[in-house]
Amino acid sequence: MRNTRKEYEALQRRYEALWREKEEAVYERNRLKRQEAHFVEQGNRILELHEKVRSLKHDMKNHMLVLATYLEEGNEAAAKSYISEILDQLNAIHSYIETDNALMNHILNQKLEEARRKKITVKAEIENLAFQKMESMDFTAVLSNLLDNAIEACEKEETKDLQVTIGKRRGYEMILVKNKIAHSVLEDNPDLISDKEEKSLHGMGVKKIRALTEKYDGLCDFYEKEHYFCACVFIPE
Repeated sequence: MRNTRKEYEALQRRYEALWREKEEAVYERNRLKRQEAHFVEQGNRILELHEKVRSLKHDMKNHMLVLATYLEEGNEAAAKSYISEILDQLNAIHSYIETDNALMNHILNQKLEEARRKKITVKAEIENLAFQKMESMDFTAVLSNLLDNAIEACEKEETKDLQVTIGKRRGYEMILVKNKIAHSVLEDNPDLISDKEEKSLHGMGVKKIRALTEKYDGLCDFYEKEHYFCACVFIPE
């Protein structure tokens, strides 16, 4: 009887383990399907962007001829108006980030597009880095939290300015996210304690960023410079 019970319990544990494996496999399959659909959509949007740029370049000669005509006629008002129209077209074309790191492309393009929809001025300088030491979920959590914090903080500021730099620094792969601030965040909240009722939302996700950075023997720093709040993460190559 005891042996039968032990066999039953062993079978039960085996069943539960197989069930968990099956659930994990289903989750991973669905995640990959969603990721594939997003990459297809992003690829189509990149092709659309390239076509808009090609069309604008093709028309540039004609634009210059129109401007030259206005200027020869002394019609400065018409020339300025025409230049404004060209600039509006250029501003409507947002560059998509393309590197060999598909996950980084996905996160950056999604978050920066969100920032632009919220009328935030965006500047990005991105090197082609792999962040191979980091697991995909950890890399996603770090980069997404850095960007989410900065975007949410920008929404509270009159000057909405966001800058992202990803590059190599002395044997480290670096992510630097900066957003313009009118008043010091660290003076009011030096420990960046998370509290949604605070005027600043920089505390959101900071604990997770620090923990994940330490997991990979990396470094992170939060500081202010030239009226920008700066969040910087260094991961060893």
